[in-house]
Amino acid sequence: MTAYHDTLRATRALTDEHGSSWDAIDPEYVARMRLQNRFRTGLEIAQYTADIMRRDMAEYDADSSAYTQSLGVWHGFIGQQKLISIKKHLKSTKGRYLYLSGWMVAALRSEFGPLPDQSMHEKTAVPALIEELYTFLRQADTRELDLLFTQLDRARAAGDETAVEFIQSQIDAFETHVVPIIADIDAGFGNPEATYLLAKKMIEAGACAIQIENQVSDEKQCGHQDGKVTVPHEDFIAKINAVRYAFLELGIDNGIIVARTDSLGAGLTQKLAVTQRPGDLGDQYNSYLDVEEISADDLANGDVVIKRGGRLLRPKRLPSNLYRFRAGTGEARCVLDCITALQHGADLLWIETEKPHVAQIAGMVDEIRAVIPDAKLVYNNSPSFNWTLNFRQQVYDALVEQGADVSAYVRDELMSPEYDDTELGRLADERIRSFQKDASARAGIFHHLITLPTYHTAALSTDDLAKGYFGDEGMLAYVSGVQRREIREGIATVKHQNMAGSDIGDNHKEYFAGDAALKAGGAHNTMNQFG
Repeated sequence: MTAYHDTLRATRALTDEHGSSWDAIDPEYVARMRLQNRFRTGLEIAQYTADIMRRDMAEYDADSSAYTQSLGVWHGFIGQQKLISIKKHLKSTKGRYLYLSGWMVAALRSEFGPLPDQSMHEKTAVPALIEELYTFLRQADTRELDLLFTQLDRARAAGDETAVEFIQSQIDAFETHVVPIIADIDAGFGNPEATYLLAKKMIEAGACAIQIENQVSDEKQCGHQDGKVTVPHEDFIAKINAVRYAFLELGIDNGIIVARTDSLGAGLTQKLAVTQRPGDLGDQYNSYLDVEEISADDLANGDVVIKRGGRLLRPKRLPSNLYRFRAGTGEARCVLDCITALQHGADLLWIETEKPHVAQIAGMVDEIRAVIPDAKLVYNNSPSFNWTLNFRQQVYDALVEQGADVSAYVRDELMSPEYDDTELGRLADERIRSFQKDASARAGIFHHLITLPTYHTAALSTDDLAKGYFGDEGMLAYVSGVQRREIREGIATVKHQNMAGSDIGDNHKEYFAGDAALKAGGAHNTMNQFG
């Protein structure tokens, strides 16, 4: 028996059990509605997607070419259309996730209006977006299966048994649009208890993977901005524990924690670490502080000092009451952060870098893997990087090292369009194209994401349309740039009524009211113009 027939058999037995009082309930309609609503709770989604991620992580451990990817999305519709596109063009969602970006929640989803990425937005906006994303992905399942059921009914009405068998096989092999979401909890939005409570809400909404960073919660900055302040390891470990307890309480025993370190770009700490003995974790954290050696006679009112190796050391404290790390210690601090996080319950790492450079990332990962061989990264292919300039300069430097003639290029001006069709430009583009594959093979990157690409694509596509529509092109700007492309490229939103659920609603009306149902999709529906 097929999954479709198995579900139908179960619902038929249920309706038979209730006798004539359920005569109006069609067991096939019930079976269809059950298949269209595979996931009934967010926790079911969290468990299903956690299992997927764990399998993908094991597959990557065996073969680094099996890396995974995601795009950051800020609305359920955007996430839905991304998954519909993936299924249409690539035929499978395997290895493709969604990323929920705290930056985009702040910039686009806060009731305060656009905010910087500094944990100022409502914390409830994060689980709300997770729930919204999965609502839209589940609706994509409902819509696609509804289209198949409609095709099945037509094939049956035509007596085409071959078509009936083929469509039923498509229904049985249906792949859900529901995929893992890696969700950004920022620095935890408060103390460990606050982190635990928010993590629970995120998991209940469907999150199987939560990313948390080692910045001070009330001083949190975007990873690509200045002024980042980190916390001692024991503070961060407490929040990792809080997230793990949230997963375990809710029964998602294999939930994934992504520990992010901002130490590469963070030159400040809010407080000194507690240390009990030389060389312990707190002592290692404090060893990176910018200090000056003093004697007891040098102590001034309110001074804070550290005793290390028999010496008195005074950390350099800023007027903000923050302490500064020594310049050049960022990579070493990142390595220590990552090893410590993995040794205390994290599953994946995130190292926020200032540029996309495989060798730089690999250098840190090699040190981490010397201690923890299966260490894996989630990496931000950030729009904050100028990818074109970065890679053209990398190629320029490589050519110089090889002794090649670079007199035709000016290194500081390589962003210029005049270099687009040059050998250097083509070599740089090839490095960009293969960056994810190369970095996964060499630098231990299991998951590549772009944090806020759909923020940029929304702005760019709106600019294209507004420029033409309000200019000389008028309506042609929409027709040629949007609708005609939708029709010819098979973009499902051209039938926007269907995408919004009109046909699903019509079928439900028929389920509920039979021939008395008043449907919207009749002959006079203008959506029929699109075939």
